[in-house]
Amino acid sequence: MSLDRAALILHARDSIARGSKSFRAASRLFDRKTRERAWLLYAWCRACDDIADGQDHGGVMSATDDPQARLAQIETLTDRALMDIGQLPPAFQGLRIVAEECRIPRRYMDDLIAGFALDTGGWRPRTEDDLLLYCYHVAGSVGCMMALVMGVAPDDEATLTRACDLGLAFQLANIARDIAEDASAGRCYIPADWLAEAGIDPAAIMAPATRPALAGLVRRIAQLAARYEKSARRGTPALSRRSAWAVLSAAAIYGAIARKVAADPARALDTRIFTSRAEKLGHVLNAWRQARRRRWIYLPRPRDPDLWPRPV
Repeated sequence: MSLDRAALILHARDSIARGSKSFRAASRLFDRKTRERAWLLYAWCRACDDIADGQDHGGVMSATDDPQARLAQIETLTDRALMDIGQLPPAFQGLRIVAEECRIPRRYMDDLIAGFALDTGGWRPRTEDDLLLYCYHVAGSVGCMMALVMGVAPDDEATLTRACDLGLAFQLANIARDIAEDASAGRCYIPADWLAEAGIDPAAIMAPATRPALAGLVRRIAQLAARYEKSARRGTPALSRRSAWAVLSAAAIYGAIARKVAADPARALDTRIFTSRAEKLGHVLNAWRQARRRRWIYLPRPRDPDLWPRPV
């Protein structure tokens, strides 16, 4: 059954409330129009992720009977949404609306779906560039789409690149935090050449004998996340104050996770790292002050040429 816009927004609001406390908190800082569009985009991303992984809003991962069939389902539903064909689940109905209103190019959606394809195919990165390309597919592409939701012009490549950097930072923070969880599900996002340098068997990364070496690689990923977070902040002067507030809040909250992991990577292998409610509130308040002064704090500066180049 097709739902009206108000019903789709309520569905999307419920999706983000169940799926990510951090993103939900940041989304509340947008103006109403941007917030609703962000929810609609999030709901589609979450639905695709759930279909691909056979899970429900970040719950325990389980093996899928036919991963390729799940990927094909994502592609078909997305195609039908953009072509306005037939009845669709609410998340895909919402995609139709936000894609049209924000003129989101199809290539960003395809790039995200390609990331799901990497996961369903059991892909593992060989190099740091491979890791960053994966992070682009599953998060950097979303950063670009979110920038468009916030009113960035589709041809503003500089700001889109900074938005991509934020997506990379988020995903790298997630990877650094979730090494043990991913390993239990048969996944490893640490580049093979890093593992080889550290003398870690890719088939047994959680082996007790190599835990100290693994902790060093976890710290390395968390520090990489910090580099991209720093770059992403330079894009906020192009945003409205409310949007910059939301972005800087999310950057700080996820950045705090990465910093905690970097400070004690061995603990991150045994305990899930998170930010408390009080910490989140502190980051949001500090982000408001930064958003008000963003044009002075984040003066124009060329992007570090050593950072990974976004596909254009």
